[in-house]
Amino acid sequence: MIRKNQVLYRTNKKPIVWDAFFNANGNKKPIVIFCHGYKGFKDWGCWDLVAQRFKNSNLFFIKFNFSHNGGTVEDPIDFPDLDAFAENNYSKELDDLDGLIEFIRSKSFEYKQEVDLNNITLIGHSRGGGISILKTSESNSITKLITWASVSSFGKRTSTTGDLEQWRKDGVKYVLNGRTKQQMPHNYQFYEDFKANESRLHIESAIKRITKPVLIIHAQDDPSVKFDEALALHSWNPKNTLITIDNSNHVFGASHPWKKNDLPKPLDLVVIKTIAFITSGN
Repeated sequence: MIRKNQVLYRTNKKPIVWDAFFNANGNKKPIVIFCHGYKGFKDWGCWDLVAQRFKNSNLFFIKFNFSHNGGTVEDPIDFPDLDAFAENNYSKELDDLDGLIEFIRSKSFEYKQEVDLNNITLIGHSRGGGISILKTSESNSITKLITWASVSSFGKRTSTTGDLEQWRKDGVKYVLNGRTKQQMPHNYQFYEDFKANESRLHIESAIKRITKPVLIIHAQDDPSVKFDEALALHSWNPKNTLITIDNSNHVFGASHPWKKNDLPKPLDLVVIKTIAFITSGN
């Protein structure tokens, strides 16, 4: 069963649009929640093909749009709502992920007969990897963590560095989206929220606290998030497993839009290693 563009409405908060891919057989399946990265969305590239692979392995796969990622309920692809994008921050993304997890664990979750609430894995790509690390460190309900090309620090990213005085004066700064050619706005509140929650948003401290199984997957030649960041994550949590992907990039050979019926070879390997980690007994 594939359920696309379902909506989690929340009081006084923007809704979350989410998808579920699973075999509707009444058997309780491990839950896998996928968190997209910066300038990402749940329908990017071949994420649907990825979801199908998890479904075929009898996992309950959920992917979603962060509430302020720039998409809308009516148009969840790309960035029709730049006003929302401008008001995004790390705290909102953590709150979104927490709200989605609580919804899945609630009695009102429509598919509760299909899920094993004692077996929840988070997968985060790029910035979503950092968010997943933080949430795993805070939540007792997460049983495994997997990062794909994850960042190791929020403090040195574009959204928290640069000409801070000019940013404060202008109230907004822009980052070009090379694919859509949109100027993506970041309101100064992003930096203010980061500074106000800097200790909570410290990825190194968070991953050091995690005692659950952790898998780190990163391309050796990632041009966007350097492999050194994977090495840093690996060094901070010696119980984790690090898998290096050769001859690949930040999205493991994928692109948007993706017109083929098969995954690129690097991403195919990532999916194989990820599913093996989730279904193993470790």
